[in-house]
Amino acid sequence: MPSHDEALHPVQWTVIDMQDAPMQDHPTPEKEHSGNFYRLKRQLERQVAQAITDYGMIDDGDTVLVCLSGGKDSYTMLDTLLELQKRAPISFRLVAMNLDQKQPGFPNHILPEYLQNLGVEHHILEQDTYSVVKEKIPEGKTMCSLCSRLRRGAIYTFAKEIGANKIALGHHRDDILETFFMNMFFGSRLKAMPPKLVSDDGQNVVIRPLAYCTEKDIERYARAREFPIIPCNLCGSQENLQRRIVGEMLESWERQSPGRLNNIFRALSHVSASHLLDPNLFDFRGLTRDTQVDEGDIAFDQQDFKPERFEDQLEELPLL
Repeated sequence: MPSHDEALHPVQWTVIDMQDAPMQDHPTPEKEHSGNFYRLKRQLERQVAQAITDYGMIDDGDTVLVCLSGGKDSYTMLDTLLELQKRAPISFRLVAMNLDQKQPGFPNHILPEYLQNLGVEHHILEQDTYSVVKEKIPEGKTMCSLCSRLRRGAIYTFAKEIGANKIALGHHRDDILETFFMNMFFGSRLKAMPPKLVSDDGQNVVIRPLAYCTEKDIERYARAREFPIIPCNLCGSQENLQRRIVGEMLESWERQSPGRLNNIFRALSHVSASHLLDPNLFDFRGLTRDTQVDEGDIAFDQQDFKPERFEDQLEELPLL
């Protein structure tokens, strides 16, 4: 386990070295890949390594439970973590798991066969949450919320059983942005999906190694790797309408002005609490001329925005 000094000065995962390190595929069927694929692979690995470093996601001696759904995101997350594990400056254990929720038509042979061929430690849990959800949720209503709570409970319990102190989920940059706007538009809160959090019971630490990765890049990588994707609509539940609307809004913004989503994402880590309205984050009542603040009225000085990327298109942005 890391010493006290190491805890104060966390190990920096080597990002630059990844460009020069030999690329090694896992023991899956051999396939020739293009130079573009290997550039994409290195990019994803650098982004994941940077997120792990920035948020202290994985420490020496950790056991990380990697949750697999059979979708592109979780496959990419496992692939990347396995690759980084080979070159990381610390030692940690990866344990893959899938929760078979007994959805009708679920191909329960795909993930066991894939993980067995990969040679990674893994577990397949079976828990009939589908029947519970069908019993509780009226026909035609979205089942995702209750299903997620039941799945989360099963994962947390299993993590404690095997001694895993970190739980890795496959949410990416676009998921974080969608959650941010969902909370703003429908919950009146400035809150996103954190890259690292402690569960409400204080027993589990959840990490999101793909936090810096875009869904577009993950899709490209998954297609090239030809992962055996399991569809996420087997339960027959309707897609969350609000999330779909927000997703379409963000896609429209990115088409109109490439790079805007990255700017919004960066803004989530550059917050000026003194220039918002939450008295719980900043002591406005105690603010006097003697108060030391990082920014005062200089925050309102004209900034160097590029007109073609912001002002000229502001009136054209579709909201909802």
